Amino acid sequence: MEQEIYTRELLKERRTSFGVSQNKLAVACNLSREYINKIESGLLTSPDTTLEKIFKQLATFDPDLPLTLLFDYVRIRFPTTDVKKVIQEILHLKFDYMIHEDHAFYSYQEQYIMGDIIIMLSNEENKGVLLELKGHGCRQLERFLLVQHRGWYDFFRDCLAANGVMKRLDLAINDRTGILNIPDLTAKCQSEECISLFRTFKSYRSGELVRNDGKEDMGNTLYIGSLKSEVYFCLYEKDYEQYIKLGIPIEESDVKNRFEIRLKNDRAVHALTDLLENHDIERTAFSIINRYVRFADYEENKRRTDWKNNESWDRFIGKNRSQLQLTSDPQPYTLDRTLNWLGRQVAPTWKLVSELDKLQDTSYIEDMIKNAELSNHQKKILEQQNIEIEKLVT
Repeated sequence: MEQEIYTRELLKERRTSFGVSQNKLAVACNLSREYINKIESGLLTSPDTTLEKIFKQLATFDPDLPLTLLFDYVRIRFPTTDVKKVIQEILHLKFDYMIHEDHAFYSYQEQYIMGDIIIMLSNEENKGVLLELKGHGCRQLERFLLVQHRGWYDFFRDCLAANGVMKRLDLAINDRTGILNIPDLTAKCQSEECISLFRTFKSYRSGELVRNDGKEDMGNTLYIGSLKSEVYFCLYEKDYEQYIKLGIPIEESDVKNRFEIRLKNDRAVHALTDLLENHDIERTAFSIINRYVRFADYEENKRRTDWKNNESWDRFIGKNRSQLQLTSDPQPYTLDRTLNWLGRQVAPTWKLVSELDKLQDTSYIEDMIKNAELSNHQKKILEQQNIEIEKLVT
């Protein structure tokens, strides 16, 4: 009895907190108003599975926005061999605190590093300097931009003023409540309910051989378009990725799914131009999505091009939701990956030797630490980690 009362009160609380009218609630859950009233009045006990669906649909009306938009990958080439100028005048970082390595990627000869911010240098004038920011690098740059009283648009303008050429730009849409369902969208691709200018799609699924929590359908990824083209989309279950990489429980992840727009060369340049002209990242992102793909529901005796959009897809692209703004998530550089590696690969052996030291009255661990020497690279990391961020920027 207490559980039934708790369920009814919880349902009322969820509905009120999200500001959803009873009629909208009924539509969202495909239930009648009468059915909802019976649940709230206690005349009908709803199964847990039904309540789970109700709460899941309610979450998509969260006024705190179920979707967020951010930059997730940036690669820009500068036609110069003056790497110091790029670091100091465009990134506004102090050159002396950069880590230098005499190797790099993409046939560049050397690189300078600040956390996950990487600047590569080639002695060939036509290759020049290449700035690469992956996901973590974008988050770290946002932290520096915050201290510099700049934003992404200011940064991109500085890049263009220095004749920088955009080589790749990824826009990431984080689905925090599960509006999108990757397996369902994959099934629509297979049943030709994905209407697109692209001709190909690929889907992958990963998971664990043994799971005890009943979550069998996990780790789904869907690529729409050729990975070799200048524009394609990647949709994947972000909560599962965070579970695999960081061990964060699925139910505790802030983001359920992610929709990435990956743009290269001319497509990246056009997107950046549109962003700087309009300052409207939702307009830029969804104009690209709507141009290339939409998901519909099969309708008999109608041409595919006339099929109506799938309801969840309509919600994703803008129906009945607030307008999205550019968001940021500034984060410092951390040694999480190193610590995770230590925890998985080194800690068990380290503990074994420590126990042997106790049993045999030896000092292997103490001696190894005492005699270990830090490389110049490691000393620079210590320096970067031990200094106030204000002292790292110009």
